[in-house]
Amino acid sequence: MAASEPRSARPIDVAALAQVRRRLQRAAEPPWLHAEVARRMAERLPLILRRPRTVIDWQAFLGAGGMLLRQAYPQARLLPVEPDAQRRAAAAASARPWWQRLRTPPPVPAPLDPAALVAGQGELLWANMVLHAVGDPPALMREWHRVLAVDGFLMFSTLGPGSLTGLRSLYAEQGWPTPFAPFVDMHDLGDMLLEAGFADPVMDQETLTLSWPSGSALLAELRTLGGNVDPRRGAGLRTPRWRRRLEALLDSAADARGRVALPFEIVYGHAFRGLPRPRVAAQTAVPLDDLRTMARAGRRHP
Repeated sequence: MAASEPRSARPIDVAALAQVRRRLQRAAEPPWLHAEVARRMAERLPLILRRPRTVIDWQAFLGAGGMLLRQAYPQARLLPVEPDAQRRAAAAASARPWWQRLRTPPPVPAPLDPAALVAGQGELLWANMVLHAVGDPPALMREWHRVLAVDGFLMFSTLGPGSLTGLRSLYAEQGWPTPFAPFVDMHDLGDMLLEAGFADPVMDQETLTLSWPSGSALLAELRTLGGNVDPRRGAGLRTPRWRRRLEALLDSAADARGRVALPFEIVYGHAFRGLPRPRVAAQTAVPLDDLRTMARAGRRHP
């Protein structure tokens, strides 16, 4: 699994991260865990009192939330965003023939490059299971802040440090390098949101414990979720013999039903894009667009 700590705290193997992304984008469908977390996130949508006119679905394919957002906001304009060019190309290649598109419009438009989004374009930005798989979360949060309108709402989910603890312990007991890059604590994520310009961040979490019939099945599912991009991971390729040993160790930890379990800490974040707040100094420069926004909101510049 990819990590989400800022680069200044712990570098990520950027080449390995890019390789993992390419592999995930080639999948036929999003991971089951992503779809389940999307369902749980969608249960929180009724808490948002304002009905968004434009909803930005960030990393829409792997986020698995498109249909849920369409059901929750049938009148809204849904903008699926895919930072990965490979996924955008795959969506374009699978588009329906032009004569079918003339008869009935597609339920979801073609995914957009993030660079195509206009500043302040969305009233709701949804990002399911994204942050733990990026190299620079603060930079991504700043981009989310840019494309959200004032008073726009951000909803996201990510993996927290309580995830896969049994796997990390197993590797440590064997003296092996780390199996995955560590995940960021929700309090640190809240601080990042504030630094990115968001207001009133609210963070919470829950732990989902998944189980599999064997260690082999467990490893196969983990591969659909990502890969090890920690620079401290073991160098070189692992042999089939090593793989069989890992599977046997996982099987030895099975419960009375013969199933192997691991916890996943799911962190949920919510925040608003507040009004621009220029710093007050002896001489303060404020962008014209910010002045217009504050004027429309009835707020006077200090």
